[in-house]
Amino acid sequence: MKKILFFLLLISSFSFGQMPNIANVWMNHSKPYLGTIGDEKTPLKLKINISEQNKKNDQEYFVSGFSLVEGNNTNFEGKLRITKYKDGKKRSTVFGEYDLAEEVKGKHSGIFKGKFIYTFIWNKKTEQIEGQFIEFIGDWKSYDGTLNFKTNWKNQ
Repeated sequence: MKKILFFLLLISSFSFGQMPNIANVWMNHSKPYLGTIGDEKTPLKLKINISEQNKKNDQEYFVSGFSLVEGNNTNFEGKLRITKYKDGKKRSTVFGEYDLAEEVKGKHSGIFKGKFIYTFIWNKKTEQIEGQFIEFIGDWKSYDGTLNFKTNWKNQ
């Protein structure tokens, strides 16, 4: 029932130009996002622990959590901004940008920046979201400017 209400709110809100609060989506059911960083595809784990919709701009979310790369566990905070929504008959897509600043902890801390795509499938018969996929594609740059890596992570 909650998923039905969520979907109806999502669709109706887009019709009236207001974004529903989908802050829980970014927390990925309390699971970390998994991916890679750098040309050598070093494993990257990123977990969002807090996600709140901006009350003044409903297309923006404040998030915080931590990243883990080769034993370096670093807290971060930042923003996710929705830039476009595409409603399909079966599959809908939300596009956006992210900017996440890690806590300053030396050479191996910096800023994640890029774009995200959130896709979900709506089953009309069961009236539920059957699958959702979130992918973040971008860069990580160290604060001192000496390191710059491509990043990619997804929900599991």
